[in-house]
Amino acid sequence: MSQIQPLNWRPFILGGLASCTAEFGTFPIDTTKTRLQVQGQIEDAKFKQVKYRGMLHAFIKISQEEGLKALYSGIAPAILRQASYGTIKIGTYYSLKRAIISDTEGEVFYCNQGLT
Repeated sequence: MSQIQPLNWRPFILGGLASCTAEFGTFPIDTTKTRLQVQGQIEDAKFKQVKYRGMLHAFIKISQEEGLKALYSGIAPAILRQASYGTIKIGTYYSLKRAIISDTEGEVFYCNQGLT
């Protein structure tokens, strides 16, 4: 009968950090995409006018008119979501993987190298 290994916390911590880092990198792109999607809506007079010609134009125009801070408007809930979701998802995946697969030969994920 095999012995139960203690829980490795590293995949949880590194998964959460990776998710938050990715969110910081992609959030301005998501903000720009959202602005492009809502422009030209007939229902809301505020967004009726087409203001941006494309992704790059929207990114530059938002930065110039509203500042770089506007591209990160609303980042706090997104980071909170990623901190919880990424931590749980990646940590659980690698913990379950480690419970099922005990051979670490050829392991590429840093957290699992050398664990038995």
